[in-house]
Amino acid sequence: MHVDTALFLKMFAALFAIMNPVANLPVFLSLTSDKNASGQRQVVVTLLISLVIGCTVVSLAGNALLAVFGIDVNAFRLAGGFLILLIALNLISGEQSKAHHGTDQEKAHHAQQDNPAIYPLTVPILLGPGTISTIIIFRGDVHGLSQEIAFAAAIAAAVFLLIATFFAAPVLARFLGQTATSVMSRIMGIILAAIAMDMMVDSLKVLLPGLA
Repeated sequence: MHVDTALFLKMFAALFAIMNPVANLPVFLSLTSDKNASGQRQVVVTLLISLVIGCTVVSLAGNALLAVFGIDVNAFRLAGGFLILLIALNLISGEQSKAHHGTDQEKAHHAQQDNPAIYPLTVPILLGPGTISTIIIFRGDVHGLSQEIAFAAAIAAAVFLLIATFFAAPVLARFLGQTATSVMSRIMGIILAAIAMDMMVDSLKVLLPGLA
């Protein structure tokens, strides 16, 4: 069966860059530092379940919610692209996005959670505004079975790599130092910035036809 490879690669790259398993690995280790290996695995399993449920809800209800508020998908694509660009610029500059990681006060509250899988790992760190915007924007571009499969496969692949990285956290932590994390963040930031600009340009072509 034919799968829209272009859609899959573009969406997977966006989700992988935003979720950024390598850059978020130290965050995961920090939030689970008081747990043994078994406790960390329990957090990862809960995280997997919550991510699957969250991504499914956003995929099914996202565009319907836009319709309820009368928001045009191209206007949302422009706003979402701008938000994703800000996240990309934070990655390039080596900073954490407050939209996903929260303010300093919120981070202090994060550290007090007994099980951080749902809050703050799922929401807002991994399934935050940037991820939600990406899912809704790409969902609006899906037409036909091949693109439906590509859309679902992109989400599944991004979540799988994230969960696999966190499952292997104790081993990876020994090999992935600050240099590897910093380099990966910059690369993901550049990719994400390009995708964000593409979203914004596509929306402006529709909203302002004279620019096309």
